[in-house]
Amino acid sequence: MARTAKRVPLGTPVVRPEPERERAFLVGLEVRTRGRSGAKGTVTAQASAARDAAAMPTAKAESAAKSGKPSIPEFDADESLAELRTLAESAGAEVVGEILQRRDRPDPATLIGAGKLEEIAGAAASADADVLLFDHDLSPSQQRNIEKVIQRRVIDRTQLILDIFAKHARTREGQLQVELAQLQYMLPRLAGHGIEMSQLGGGIGTRGPGETKLETDRRKIARRVRNVEQQIENVRRIRTQQRQRRESAPVATVALVGYTNAGKSTLFNALTHAKVLESPRMFATLDPTLRGVDLPSKRKVLLSDTVGFIRSLPHTLVSAFRATLEEVQRASLILHVSDASSRLSAEQDAQVEIVLKELEAEKKPRLRVMNKIDLLDDEVAQSLLADSMREESKTVYVSAKEGTGLDKLLERIDSVIEEDSVSRVHLRVPQKEGKMLAMLEAKARIYSRKYKDGAVELEVEAPASVVRRVREWVLA
Repeated sequence: MARTAKRVPLGTPVVRPEPERERAFLVGLEVRTRGRSGAKGTVTAQASAARDAAAMPTAKAESAAKSGKPSIPEFDADESLAELRTLAESAGAEVVGEILQRRDRPDPATLIGAGKLEEIAGAAASADADVLLFDHDLSPSQQRNIEKVIQRRVIDRTQLILDIFAKHARTREGQLQVELAQLQYMLPRLAGHGIEMSQLGGGIGTRGPGETKLETDRRKIARRVRNVEQQIENVRRIRTQQRQRRESAPVATVALVGYTNAGKSTLFNALTHAKVLESPRMFATLDPTLRGVDLPSKRKVLLSDTVGFIRSLPHTLVSAFRATLEEVQRASLILHVSDASSRLSAEQDAQVEIVLKELEAEKKPRLRVMNKIDLLDDEVAQSLLADSMREESKTVYVSAKEGTGLDKLLERIDSVIEEDSVSRVHLRVPQKEGKMLAMLEAKARIYSRKYKDGAVELEVEAPASVVRRVREWVLA
């Protein structure tokens, strides 16, 4: 007897099964060097570490200036592998195993050595892994040699980061910039046509332009690169026009920068009351967002949320995202957001310094914001908040999640911003000028108000743009 299909009422949402997560096996490499000190655990040490993190980037920047090149701090191998684990989860993988290899120097043929590679091949097979993720950049020949033994897709750190960017790009601009970075990464790797090149759009490391099979022809890639670069140039031109229109008004732009997952989007939402995606996953924010913020002086600034930086951020990404990161270059003030609860805060900040230097934005006026103090011991948090109350302090400690310290942060931004400068004036405005009085009420701080002979005498503190509109009533 034939089975009849069950009728589904119209309008019933179709529930599709979740795609199966890829099983990833992680491989880390530690090149033996002098040891590093362990984590600090006491309350006093915790406060000291947070303060040191706030001061560290400046010292590192001075050291880099003397040496002529930025100093890149070394992450502990275990911490680096933990970061790779977070990256893998952000790409949608299920981590089924990991191995950390320690060597005196990287093996030029396989990075980790033939013996260790055989061991990893067995471990990956036992865990039924789909893909191997290396916490290291692999040369094209290393990638081919590893794949011959492992018989699974092999993805290095750069390709994984590019894949996460491709996954999170929502706007056409973001997608173009990711595609350009992927094409530039792919071009020198065409000789081997490894396993990852034969899997088009089927998993981690294959998102983006892979489905067009561009890797089969260098000339096609070169043409596509030129085409994407032209489209990005058009985006840049439109952004420049929009920025020029903004800059014609006396409104300053404040750019949020920081290591990925430092809490920039949470801080952005707390200050602007916007609803930008907040996520503990890395690179959840990719496309830039601008929103207005009212300062205590009644001035308005535009706050820009930007993509997070990361250790060894691929140069192709920095180059491709230059159109987006121009918001950082043109900002009046940079808010450098750090995770105060992380033991790696100082090292992460040094990585941000390196990217800012590459963007030629390292000399921009800057304010340090140490976020996530709600994750610290209460005594530590209170001590740090007291520190940031000092006027000479260049660091503000906040909890964007709980709203702690945000008023002080806005005051500090207000004191640094020079656009549309604030001055104190005496006014005598006729009472019939209701619109002007309402405008003063909304856009100026009013310290005193007296009614006399059909006029209102006011002492106000107001931005220059407001003072210009009422200059005929300014008292000498």
